[in-house]
Amino acid sequence: MLHSSQDTRASGADTDAYIEERIYAALDLGTNNCRLLIAAPMRAGDENPPSHSVSSPAIKVFDSFSRVVRLGEGVSTNGVLSPDAMERTLGALKACQKKLSRYKIANARFVATEACRRAGNGELFLEQVRKETGISIDIISSEEEARLAFLGCSSLLAQGSKRAIVFDIGGGSTELMWIDVERTQNNNRLHEDNTHITDWLSIGHGVMNLADRFGGASFADVAFDDMVRFLIGQLQPFDSANAIGQTIGQTIGDSSVQLLSTSGTVTTLAAIHMDLPRYDRARIDGITLKISDIRDTIRRLLAMRPSERFNHPCIGPDRADFIISGCAIFEAISSMWPTGHITIADRGVREGIILSLINQT
Repeated sequence: MLHSSQDTRASGADTDAYIEERIYAALDLGTNNCRLLIAAPMRAGDENPPSHSVSSPAIKVFDSFSRVVRLGEGVSTNGVLSPDAMERTLGALKACQKKLSRYKIANARFVATEACRRAGNGELFLEQVRKETGISIDIISSEEEARLAFLGCSSLLAQGSKRAIVFDIGGGSTELMWIDVERTQNNNRLHEDNTHITDWLSIGHGVMNLADRFGGASFADVAFDDMVRFLIGQLQPFDSANAIGQTIGQTIGDSSVQLLSTSGTVTTLAAIHMDLPRYDRARIDGITLKISDIRDTIRRLLAMRPSERFNHPCIGPDRADFIISGCAIFEAISSMWPTGHITIADRGVREGIILSLINQT
């Protein structure tokens, strides 16, 4: 079984070069996506990693996997994972297992989030996964999900910022954190405590179940303004409890409050704004854009026909159904907290897990 403490021996000539690396694995099974990351700490001489890997500030990525599985499809209505959703997800997890078997994994952590938290048969499904793939997945709390997402993108906190709003738009929930940036920048081992997170909020609505609440993906265009108003109502108590809007109002123009997103919706919007011929992580991860530019992009999307969104090279069939509900979540957050700019991360829970594992050694 692939438990967090087990080593998996690498096989094949293409992995021989990595046999001396201390390699870690992280899997994030969400409501909409299944994502795997296999990485090692950056070392001296790693400035030029293997051509197939991607660099981040602290880790070198050897392999990754991402597939839209829509595990949470129908959960908000029926309260259980559907047979079709479980079959799709199991297929993706078998693909992950094949990737994992190619490496000697020093340590790993595999987690599931909102869909399995909500579904009455979530634990039973994960037991089936364990039996059929050997992958043991733990259901984590929304608080732990927020902490890991923040850890994964915290290197993008801007020097000079005093506070930050960090948010992660998922398939079944949206996590938000109010961050004390000054404390964070003085803490080199972020995984050890949450003192840098002043407060956090998990809204039980992500791109999938928000669309479901307002009649389904086909009605998202019509219900857009209603979704935004509903979400603002969900955010207001968090805003009042932490005086976030008041803090932003006092600091407009000096960039002391940063808005930081680790969300597929926002990375997609950035790619569309930049008119990329296809999504390119290297062009998006870490970029800072004007919120007004993202909002203009949302208006472009709302004006498109569903078929145009479906065929857009940066959206495609996997995201087309839920891009508008994701836009509504972004619109609510950015109108509630008008910081002027947003920093966009293409990293999150998986990277947070990897960094936590590295810091434990």
